[in-house]
Amino acid sequence: MKSLILFLFMAIFTVHGYAKDMAVKQAEIAKKPHKHGHQTEKIGICANPATPPTSQCSETVTAAFGSKGELWIAWVNNEHLYVQSSLDKGVTFTAPVKVNAVAEPIKAKGEVRPKIKLDAQGTIYLTWVRSLDKKFSAYVRFSRSNDGGKHFSEPVTVNDNLAIIGHNFDSLAIGKNGEIFIAWLDARDAEAAKKAGQEFKGLALYYTWSDNGGQHFYPNKSIAAHTCECCRIDTAIDRDNTPVIAWRHIFAGGIRDHAIVKFKDWNNPGVMQHLGRDNWEIEGCPHHGPGLSIADNGTYHAVWFSNSSTRQGLFYASSKNSGQSFSSPINFGNAGASHPHVLALGQQVAVVWQEFDGKNNGIQVIKSADAGTSWTKPEALVQIADMLDEPFLVSDGQKIYLSWHGQQHDYQLKPIGQTTALHVGWGTN
Repeated sequence: MKSLILFLFMAIFTVHGYAKDMAVKQAEIAKKPHKHGHQTEKIGICANPATPPTSQCSETVTAAFGSKGELWIAWVNNEHLYVQSSLDKGVTFTAPVKVNAVAEPIKAKGEVRPKIKLDAQGTIYLTWVRSLDKKFSAYVRFSRSNDGGKHFSEPVTVNDNLAIIGHNFDSLAIGKNGEIFIAWLDARDAEAAKKAGQEFKGLALYYTWSDNGGQHFYPNKSIAAHTCECCRIDTAIDRDNTPVIAWRHIFAGGIRDHAIVKFKDWNNPGVMQHLGRDNWEIEGCPHHGPGLSIADNGTYHAVWFSNSSTRQGLFYASSKNSGQSFSSPINFGNAGASHPHVLALGQQVAVVWQEFDGKNNGIQVIKSADAGTSWTKPEALVQIADMLDEPFLVSDGQKIYLSWHGQQHDYQLKPIGQTTALHVGWGTN
């Protein structure tokens, strides 16, 4: 049944048909109770309440490497967030450690999931979204561990607006000096406009940050107004140790393309730039956010999904001037392709995405050895009949790895081999 739903979701590839499908999907989500963190019906071993906590029973698993090459994963089971670590690239893991001692409904599905990052000293930072009683309402939560994941601080709410409204789709990044950057989609401005009888498209993008390891956070500040309501956002740290953030924005005329902001410093966002310029006019949220990675040489690498009248599918583009302009988008993926992610390591760049062929869920990859100038042909990394979590890329500083998870299956880490083969020159769209 789940595969059929995913097939229908991906097969509708006209603007109006896609918008209608997404409107129905969002309406169905709105009717679901929040008390279980939006988790689907439990089956197999997960249906047994006596089953010990396991990532197999989580819809999402998020991974990150520490500075010493250790792999960490974070996942949700029965309203608790857990972490585990591995010293052998995911072959074996330590016993799960509970982050939040008190159970709370945690969103862990699709584009909204807990985040995990580590600093150079090995401190572990986590953010997640806690559902509240009112539909679509939530708080952004934070916890850290200073002892290698043995114990975690009591979770705190980082959004200083505590109204029972949306604070959702968090993004976490760690600066070179241990700065903690947290951004999210926020409904406070939309609610204020509503009370004043004014129109406000979408939500707003807010952030906070800490320069003392998360002991205290600076007051929340707005980055931009009129963001799309339910697409993931992505943050990277530039070479000058400032945050760069990408998201789906609502531009004039109902255009829902992507935007990017490079911060002037940690206290001041820069000027918003238009990323993609697909001119996708759609009434409703596509539930597809961008991916962003910044290479050591300062090149920005971005991927995204579009279904405009002129551009359909997945796209890649790069910027060599800090996001002020991007290269002509390269189109990749077949029908049913979704949720791309990109990661750069030196001149090597990899892009992965989901693809449903009507029977199986798969993960595809393309690779570049020349900073995104040319690419290999798509290669299938995973084919599975069961439901797949969205694929992501992680790096230990030496190699790029695919991080993936199928429900009722163990978490998997797969190395993405470097490419020195003949490249394929891709056309632009």
